[in-house]
Amino acid sequence: MRGKDEVRGSLFSYVDLEQRIRRDHPLRTIRAIVNAALADMSAEFDALYPPTGRDSIPPERLLRALLLQAFYSIRSERQLVERIDFDLLFRWFVGLGVDDPVWDATTFTKNRDRLLAGEVAARFLAIVLAQPRVRTLLSTEHFSVDGTLLEAWASTKSFRHKDGSGPPPDAGRNGEQDFRGQKRSNDTHASTTDPDAKLFRKGPGKEARLCFMGHALMENRNGLIVGAVATRASGHAERLAALHLIAPHADRPNPVTLGADKGFDARDFVAELRDVNVTPHLAQNTSGRRSAIDGRTTRHPGYAVSQRIRKRIEEAFGWAKTVAGLRKARHRGLPKIDWQFTLAMAAYNLVRLPRLLGAAA
Repeated sequence: MRGKDEVRGSLFSYVDLEQRIRRDHPLRTIRAIVNAALADMSAEFDALYPPTGRDSIPPERLLRALLLQAFYSIRSERQLVERIDFDLLFRWFVGLGVDDPVWDATTFTKNRDRLLAGEVAARFLAIVLAQPRVRTLLSTEHFSVDGTLLEAWASTKSFRHKDGSGPPPDAGRNGEQDFRGQKRSNDTHASTTDPDAKLFRKGPGKEARLCFMGHALMENRNGLIVGAVATRASGHAERLAALHLIAPHADRPNPVTLGADKGFDARDFVAELRDVNVTPHLAQNTSGRRSAIDGRTTRHPGYAVSQRIRKRIEEAFGWAKTVAGLRKARHRGLPKIDWQFTLAMAAYNLVRLPRLLGAAA
């Protein structure tokens, strides 16, 4: 007998939201790790809010929602809020009940800006890695570092003379402007939309774009990101960021190794690494020059292993750009870009942890 296509609305629901999520769902493991980290960050959250006034959106729910945005490639916060409204899985992960009202998108954005003002993302990344179950997965001796370009939320039309000279753009909200024959550089020009963005190109023959640079430090045992930072784009930014990221793990009795591509092969950089007892496992750059890495380093079997493993950091950058939506920045200003990039790297770790913890068990 054919069933009838009838819609029967019910006034009450007696099924707990916890029971609607299957027991082996990966978000269960992620949510347990995230909740433990957020509980440890309670003091940091208290410092961001005044003691009086109206209740805001709980910062724990804001961070859980932003993680979902990275996990599920949601393009905007307006779409994120809409998804939370009708998706029971999203409600469960964020911490909302079935009947709890969902925030307005503009309210969500305004409350999110408060988190951007603090170093919440970097602290969250560190606390997740410090949990006992996660800490056993990390290597404390072997690391890799790399950088990637992050396209700024600014058009090249906004890159104009700092002194205000030059022809004005055509009329209109986004008027055309002819740059043919003009010499433009970061010394004489700046973006009127995002002054922190710099004109930079990836290599010879590539187009120049307004962008930032994201840098990540990876431990080599399981490929988890243990440090992340965003900087202004420049030719020296990668090496300076690498020194900053490796510093907390260096200068110890037993040397640690740091793998990187040939762009890091510079004598000054190698000397600074050795000063803090870090063995540089850098790819040799012999294009018309002599490499700063000689046979004293390359003869060891660990050097070849570092060269093979260091390429795994590109997987994290690829995930952040294609899945987490970092191909083009959602915010303006270096502090906000740094926050967004660091949170994306934390989300990448969380995506990989359920499988790693299952394998460890």
